[in-house]
Amino acid sequence: MLGSTWLSGPSRYSRTARGLVGIGAVAALVLTGCSDKSTGASDSPGAAGELSIQPVMQIDAAGNEVPATDASAAADPAGDGSATCAPGTTIAMAGALTGPDAALGINIVNGVNLALDQHNKANPGCKIELKKFDTEGDPQKASQVIPQIVNDPSVIGLVGPAFSGETKATGQILSDAGLVAVSASATNASLTKSGWTTFFRGLANDDVQGPSVAKYLTDNAGYKKVCVVQDNTDYGVGLAASITQGLGAAADPACAASIKKGDKDFSATVTKIAAVKPDAIFYSGYYAEAAPLAQQLKSGGVDAVFVSADGTNDPQFVSQAGGSAQGAALSCPCGPAPEDFADRYQQLNGQAPGVYSVEGYDLTTILAKGIDSGKVTRPDLLEFVRSYDGPGLARQYKWDATGELANALIWMYEVK
Repeated sequence: MLGSTWLSGPSRYSRTARGLVGIGAVAALVLTGCSDKSTGASDSPGAAGELSIQPVMQIDAAGNEVPATDASAAADPAGDGSATCAPGTTIAMAGALTGPDAALGINIVNGVNLALDQHNKANPGCKIELKKFDTEGDPQKASQVIPQIVNDPSVIGLVGPAFSGETKATGQILSDAGLVAVSASATNASLTKSGWTTFFRGLANDDVQGPSVAKYLTDNAGYKKVCVVQDNTDYGVGLAASITQGLGAAADPACAASIKKGDKDFSATVTKIAAVKPDAIFYSGYYAEAAPLAQQLKSGGVDAVFVSADGTNDPQFVSQAGGSAQGAALSCPCGPAPEDFADRYQQLNGQAPGVYSVEGYDLTTILAKGIDSGKVTRPDLLEFVRSYDGPGLARQYKWDATGELANALIWMYEVK
């Protein structure tokens, strides 16, 4: 069973995993927005309806456990209730709201909605409006959508773009327009090396995630042979390169594989992996492909831990993979949602928070704080974000000159 393999590393990590589950019954389900809906899959003990994505620990670049962030000091989007701004003051959100990976964009926009709901209820003199733009996670579609945003003079800040590919395709457009873009989820490391002046990443990049997770797998879980499988997106390719480098000799080139976004038949990849009998498979891509890959690996007799990252860390992976998701290890630069946040999020949006929901909330809070302080033009709001230094629910937000966080860590989760 995959779960028993994942916890077969040093005993202190098994104890840590069990201990962290005790942060509360609500937290165990809502920290990563885990659904209790079953697809009816029963290909292993524990159908999807009995499984959820649960936090194990936060890790540093060496793969070692570090304490979780204290959310009690996080900035409050409500402020002191005295803010004033002109009617029609607007921010935008851009990301996949439809399509196979829409859950990731919906998680973000729901976090944005919660921050604005709290702000606007507390500040009758400043009702910040939100305009949502669906990119479907497609760089080509985003290249048509982003110009609509920059050409709308009412929009003074953007939460997004969400995916790395669409960010890469449109970052220069946003930079040329001087529109601050705070991304809750675009993790490709090269994005902040493009010379853009308006892009700020609200979480760790893949060059942080890759080595951290690699060290966790080799040094702490004790895996000696790992197969790295990547999709062909900017996110998947970049993260795979980082994780492969971090794994070093543990990354077996004999079973490295590439798939295309949208593929559903992975029989050739499964055969290739089965032949080398790895300890683990690291999949670098999104849940829409991760779910059938996990199922086909299990049905193909591959008895190895399925490991993936933030593109897979969503309840849709559990729902679509069914019992094959059990025991999967999922990393994320996103942190678990505090219980109070999760309750408010559920009440407003009718669903539990998911991956990037907290980041969407935190980044919207920062934009709201800027607007409340009188930064209501694009240049002023950009400068506010550039010099920002303050705590959020997920982490401390302070950026360097390239738009990277000054300090960023990774969380490990397990499906059980």
